[in-house]
Amino acid sequence: MGDDSTWQPDERDRAAEVESGTPFDLSVCLNEPIHRLGGIQSYGTLVAVAADGRVEVAATNAGAVLGITDPVGLPADAVFGVEGLAAVHRTLAAPTGDRGLLSLAVAGREFDATVYRADGRVVVELEPPVDERPFVFSRFYPAVRTALTRLQHGRTVVDVCAAAVAEIRALTGYDRVVAYRFEGPAGPGEVVAESVADGLEPWLGLWFPATDIPPQARRLYERNWIRVIHDVDDDTASLVPAVAEPLDLSDSTLRTVSGFHLEYLRNIGVRSSMSVSLLDRGRLWGLIACHGLAPRRLGAEVRAACEFFGVTLSLQLAAVQDAEAERARQRARSALLALVTELPDALLDHGAELADLVRADAVALRLDGRSSPLVDALVEHLPPLAAGEVWGCESLAELDPALGRYADEVSGVLVLALDRPGDLVVWTRRERRAARTWATDPERPVRVGPRGQRLTPRGSSAVYRAVVRGRCLPWTTADEAVAVEFGNAVRAAAVRRAAHLSALNDELRRANEDLDTFTHVAAHEMKEPLRGIATTAAFITEDAPTLDPTTTRRLGTIQNLAQRMDELINSLLHFAQLGQADLRREPVDLREATERALEIAGGRLAEQDVTVTLPPPGTTLPADPERLQEILVNLLVNAAKYARTEPPRTVEVGMAEDAVYIRDNGIGIPDAYREDVLRLFRRLHPRNARGGGHGAGLAIVDRIVARHGGRLWVESELGQGTAVWFTLTPSST
Repeated sequence: MGDDSTWQPDERDRAAEVESGTPFDLSVCLNEPIHRLGGIQSYGTLVAVAADGRVEVAATNAGAVLGITDPVGLPADAVFGVEGLAAVHRTLAAPTGDRGLLSLAVAGREFDATVYRADGRVVVELEPPVDERPFVFSRFYPAVRTALTRLQHGRTVVDVCAAAVAEIRALTGYDRVVAYRFEGPAGPGEVVAESVADGLEPWLGLWFPATDIPPQARRLYERNWIRVIHDVDDDTASLVPAVAEPLDLSDSTLRTVSGFHLEYLRNIGVRSSMSVSLLDRGRLWGLIACHGLAPRRLGAEVRAACEFFGVTLSLQLAAVQDAEAERARQRARSALLALVTELPDALLDHGAELADLVRADAVALRLDGRSSPLVDALVEHLPPLAAGEVWGCESLAELDPALGRYADEVSGVLVLALDRPGDLVVWTRRERRAARTWATDPERPVRVGPRGQRLTPRGSSAVYRAVVRGRCLPWTTADEAVAVEFGNAVRAAAVRRAAHLSALNDELRRANEDLDTFTHVAAHEMKEPLRGIATTAAFITEDAPTLDPTTTRRLGTIQNLAQRMDELINSLLHFAQLGQADLRREPVDLREATERALEIAGGRLAEQDVTVTLPPPGTTLPADPERLQEILVNLLVNAAKYARTEPPRTVEVGMAEDAVYIRDNGIGIPDAYREDVLRLFRRLHPRNARGGGHGAGLAIVDRIVARHGGRLWVESELGQGTAVWFTLTPSST
């Protein structure tokens, strides 16, 4: 079995037993070593050969079944013959898996033999044949081929299972054959298809608690494709002599049956049974369970056909589930295409659409470190996930009891990792609270075995609620496929957007280069004729002293306009250069920077009798010292220009958290012009009013702040003053 550790039922299992009304210690059943029960079903026998070639262990019925004396202690070739023993070893050496089948003759009688290795011994199980001899494959195969062909016509899991139970019932003759699907590796199961004899109660849609098939039984079902019980009242043939540990019968065909399971079968009126495993990628997905109302033996050929059927059915179910997942992907692709096409800039902001993709109740996001408290708590429990990988959980409370505080809103999650490390999409589902029908009417009398009413399918829906409490509807392969497809869509959208942005950046860079070239060339080419115009006007004025007053005034206007145009060109050049110059960031003391700025702007402030309040010493911020001084000079000069008419006139420079402010008590800015003041060459007053200027100061300040990665904003009230705030780091607000 590989894991003999003691298994303890969790609170969910205990709650289910309380609801069923049966006080029973589940751990007794759930930890029973069913692969080492020390016996076999008595319709066959067993012989185990030690490494020295002698029979070391045998069933108590070996002599009677084989028609020989007690084989224990005999050489193996004395029991099987030299050729028979060689056939046993050839079968074990063949690449057919852990077990092999062959025909053996013992004491002149033919037997169907199953051979395997256990605890360092070669084990041979022998059964008297029940099929015609010799076996004719051409007579047997057509029925199996027909059955398999019918399977291939099923488009859904239920269709395939329905075809399978009908074919297996026809092949074996059992009274009831059901397909039983588990909800997860350790979850309860549902009957999804059945073929039943007339007069028997239908089980379709019934549910069974997970503990009805304990963990060690599930591991054996994963190891062996088929398990047959020919008679629940069989007299077990014990294995003798007793050895230190009962022989490991994990690969046995004849292995005896747990008393708990026999009681279970008797309580539901079953005398014989067969189970065929259905595996999905090596894990137990479900069972084909066959029940007979009378004892029934199946020959080796029929069992082999059923085992082959189970293998083929598992492959077909995997193909159907893959097809369903692919159809879900196609539906997701269509939905995502519309979503990405219509909302390329806000793909992750539409939780309702994303929740519909995988039938979730809600979607939570973790982007750039920002997320909800639930997702933050969940991150600690996630396995490492590569970009595009998904991980699902049906019960957060089982994952970590501390996560149970979210149980009212979330029971399970499906997590998709995005490309940027730490970014996640988390689909959530609430607890599943729908009622389920359980096998057997609770009012119906049941047979009471030596352990009471234990291991009887319960009819109370309260049992089901106890079993699934705190769990969501399981995430399916299709759900995971859609989540992966969503990740692919996000990745593709990101690639397209990155390519688009790269193209736009290239275009913008070329445009900026062209604009810079034009700005410099135009500015330099314009400055030369402007100087010529101003100089010519001055020469005319000097050389013609007898000009009339109007002409003299007009010549003066030409000189003033040329000078103004030269100043505007200088401002424009400076504004353009601010976008190209490299920044030299270093810690700058704000008080010292303000004092240096006052060496330039102090005269303007003194003219207006403006009192300056400096920031306290030691207030530092990361900035380019020259650019910060330019910011302060422009803002202090503005405070002087727009000072109030009557004293006191004040301006304060300070810092609150990460933001610097220059606050005055001047004339303020009307609300309608608050955004305009940041635009180049925009003034609130005529050019020569309030000390003149070109309206470039605040635009230059805004450009310098943006180059630092910060932002600038203005707070002002007309007649009460203005405060200009700015940050110089991207994280500031």
